[in-house]
Amino acid sequence: MFCGSQPLVAYLCPSEIDGAKHAKAIVTLLVEYLREFWPAVKITIRGDGGFCRWKLVQWCEKHDVCYVLRASRNHVPERHADALMKQAEVEFEKTGEKVRLFDETNYSAKTWDKERRVIIKSKRVVQGLNTRFVVTNFSNPPQELYDEIYAMRGDMENRIREQQLMLFADRTRCQDFLVNQFRLLRSTLGYLLLDTLLSDYLKVAELEKAQCDTIRLKLFKVADRVRITVRRVWFHLATSYPHQALFRTPSSRLLPGTG
Repeated sequence: MFCGSQPLVAYLCPSEIDGAKHAKAIVTLLVEYLREFWPAVKITIRGDGGFCRWKLVQWCEKHDVCYVLRASRNHVPERHADALMKQAEVEFEKTGEKVRLFDETNYSAKTWDKERRVIIKSKRVVQGLNTRFVVTNFSNPPQELYDEIYAMRGDMENRIREQQLMLFADRTRCQDFLVNQFRLLRSTLGYLLLDTLLSDYLKVAELEKAQCDTIRLKLFKVADRVRITVRRVWFHLATSYPHQALFRTPSSRLLPGTG
């Protein structure tokens, strides 16, 4: 789980269980912890269809937590969206340009305890028709809710993908589950350190929107010789190192007096 660029939870689920089985327990602990420090903070949970479980949304409703969760597709919500999908198809045929239409309905899956608000988004592009359903307890207009609140989930997915692919969070090859969990936590700590460096010490144009891999390859994965004296730590870089100027900026901020 991420909040902006900050990782909050790194939990490895066993492969033989439902991926959302422990989501409610984790959210409960996280919300309680956050509200110890910020009692009046507004908390919003975003997630894909795998986390759209009635026990989780029921808990959110009881504890004043907002949620926007993608609902799984099935014939019942798609029946509600049928007219919207046809309208999107007609408008696309007229203009040949992308069409996005929004609507809402109340829906309850068989396992849910009651009906809840579902936002419907139907998009027609050259590649075809795409329809999504989002369950929420927000009261915002459908398009505003989707574009300004739910769509931010895409950035969280980028952060998760960045940690998995660039900081090797998916290297859970050990037969011992706890060892794999530790590897995931170690990767998360690395991500947290890089994010802190980026926000506090690497505020330069070239790295303003840099991903973990860029920072790791340009500033960390560098061949040098380290020499420690009584008063200083010397980094002897190769004269051919192409990012010398970039390296000096964060190093002078981290270690005043260097350059």
